[in-house]
Amino acid sequence: MDIILFGIQGSGKGTQGKLLKEYYNMSYFETGAQLRKLASEDSDLGHEVKKIIEAGHLVPNEIVMKIVQNFLSKVSEGKSIIFDGIPRNMIQAETFAKLLDDNNRKYKAVILELSKEEALKRLTQRRVCSKCKEVYPASYQKETCEKCGGKLITRTDDNTESIKVRLDAFFTETIPVINMFESKNKLIHINASGTIKEVDKNLKEILSPILKQQ
Repeated sequence: MDIILFGIQGSGKGTQGKLLKEYYNMSYFETGAQLRKLASEDSDLGHEVKKIIEAGHLVPNEIVMKIVQNFLSKVSEGKSIIFDGIPRNMIQAETFAKLLDDNNRKYKAVILELSKEEALKRLTQRRVCSKCKEVYPASYQKETCEKCGGKLITRTDDNTESIKVRLDAFFTETIPVINMFESKNKLIHINASGTIKEVDKNLKEILSPILKQQ
């Protein structure tokens, strides 16, 4: 069973996704990371992606679906996948769902629910490692990264106005996608307002009967 993970920025989607990946030994698809990885490869698809990125253009949906298919072809048989950051809009959602169906992938979508107000609060208070880019919430008191020792800084785009633009895009583009999965009875709701440990515990309690530890 694959998991399509949704959440407003600040909901802890990336953090929770990686915790699930490790706990259930799942493959992990994150759109941005896959684009960067492919762009560095000496392949036809890699060259195509690199050319688009270097030109400063958005990667078209057709190419994104090729990247998903390329990823699916390399996943071990029987291994589940966490999809993080896809699909982002309705056009992408329709082709993405069809691709999963064509590959006989069973899936559930999970929405980490957090209010816009709390998301804004978290995003304006979080910091990121200047070296490895690990993200730390406001509750983390140290000035250095616990993974690499890098200095923690505030991202330049983590200002109120920039964040509001990103949050608005989630509501206008991604909420209709989430509603689509809801209409198909494929959506699981998770309260993301608690601590990382609390949300992780809640997620595993609900997903374990579905995923079964692999």
